[in-house]
Amino acid sequence: MMSQPPPLEPQTLAPSPEGLSARLKELALLFLKLGLIGFGGPQAHIALIHDEAVTRRGWLREDQFLEGVAICEMLPGPASTQTGIYTGYLRAGQLGALVAGLCFIAPAFLIMLVLSWAYFRFQGVPQIDHLFLGISPVVIAIIFGFCYKLGKKAIKDWQGVAIALVVLLVSLIFRVNILLLFLAAGLAGLAIYRPTAPPPAGPSGRASAWLAPLLPITQGLPNLLANLPVDPLAVTSFWGLDRIQAYVLPLTTFFLQTGAFIFGGGLVIIPLIETAVVDDFGWMTRSQFIDGVALGELTPGPVVITAAFVGYKVAGALGALVATVAIFTPSFLFIMFASPWLLRLRQSPWVKSFLRGVLPAALGAIAAAAIPLAAAAMLQPTVPRTVVAVTVGLAALVALVRFHRPAWQLVLAGAGVGLLAGALV
Repeated sequence: MMSQPPPLEPQTLAPSPEGLSARLKELALLFLKLGLIGFGGPQAHIALIHDEAVTRRGWLREDQFLEGVAICEMLPGPASTQTGIYTGYLRAGQLGALVAGLCFIAPAFLIMLVLSWAYFRFQGVPQIDHLFLGISPVVIAIIFGFCYKLGKKAIKDWQGVAIALVVLLVSLIFRVNILLLFLAAGLAGLAIYRPTAPPPAGPSGRASAWLAPLLPITQGLPNLLANLPVDPLAVTSFWGLDRIQAYVLPLTTFFLQTGAFIFGGGLVIIPLIETAVVDDFGWMTRSQFIDGVALGELTPGPVVITAAFVGYKVAGALGALVATVAIFTPSFLFIMFASPWLLRLRQSPWVKSFLRGVLPAALGAIAAAAIPLAAAAMLQPTVPRTVVAVTVGLAALVALVRFHRPAWQLVLAGAGVGLLAGALV
């Protein structure tokens, strides 16, 4: 039997003579900077963190960093944010993890809060409609481009194709909870890809139990929301004092669940949030949600910050804060308190088999959620506007897949095309 790796402990390669307070200040300044310049998606974020923490400062060894990235890719939630939290954890313990993660998220949150206020304040102004004529199809292209990349990574055989197609069809035809589908796919992965060797001792054989704790919450959430005064077209006050008391529990519960149990990173989470907040809860229209994702792509940092847009629509700035804290809290808890166990768990062949079933399921779920989003973005009130939207979407998809252009550049280009074309058609 292979020996288990040693427990992961916070450590530094270049300790500062000023001690913990100096390291926390270093982390705060670095991750505030990365939070402001972090355009380009999760892989760009991870590359930036590597360049600063490994190459420039020598805080982590190369093997430490790669090990951390592997752990974060295994976890549900946004991997790039978790990589930043992990870097802070190794540099300055749990306080370092907290400082690094908060400073990385804070710039994107504040920018999204301002953009959310401006969007709902000026929604309906013709120039804003023209902008999103070009932006919304780019967002659809980003989602389908991500599906293409995830498919190449996650599907290696016909069994993976079958899992993805089953989840796609079930999600389109029936209203099945996505966590139940992921659990079923993980169990299928355990059955199809089960290891030939006996499982190692320890907790790693219980991977399928990861989803169990919140399944009762998931099933009970619609009942909790049934009595709320939902009006998807109404906008609350800036601070949301008139709604926060009614919505703080539903926002917290839903976004905690989403951050804790949706595998595959930010662009997996986004279409699945859409299904809940548009179809299940009626918090906003589908067009509004697409526009919120577009604003998330325009901000630096993680695209999961779109949760703040949803929270703002539901209960103003306080709702945005609650949604953001809730969706990122599981990432902090995983890294700050479960890293040593996760490092050992990652070696388990049973966990790997479970995840081999979950990843194709994530692909099928994204595709199912993206189809109605695509219809809302592409089918415009007039034929000329529809032609513009479809053309922009196809061009953006080619630019992403063939020429590997950064998403934020395409969003800006789509905004320009939409502003010009919208004034003409």
